[in-house]
Amino acid sequence: MAAEDLIEVKFRLADGTDIGPSKYCSTTTVGSLKEKIISQWPKDKENGPKTINDFKLINAGKILENNKTLAESRSPVSEIPGGAITMLVVMRSPTADKNNEKVQDGPKKSGCSCTIL
Repeated sequence: MAAEDLIEVKFRLADGTDIGPSKYCSTTTVGSLKEKIISQWPKDKENGPKTINDFKLINAGKILENNKTLAESRSPVSEIPGGAITMLVVMRSPTADKNNEKVQDGPKKSGCSCTIL
């Protein structure tokens, strides 16, 4: 495997601590990265993820899909040559997902909305 095929990545948790950095092959899927995060999750932290669907990975403001490869998920705009890519780990709240389903099914309340461009 050539050195240019390896991508250095670290994962930033909500409390500011990091997992990694480690080097991964550019063909590694986001789902595989999530499995590695679960296996390396700090034991002293409560409420760690149990499955890859319990959290999201975000790189350069973009939520990464489990079936995409690391190469497909990269954002060259935010990368520094020779530096590690930092991906954010955002836990999903199971109650929030259930609440979102209820809100979508019920009548929509009027209110303001904003769009960030």
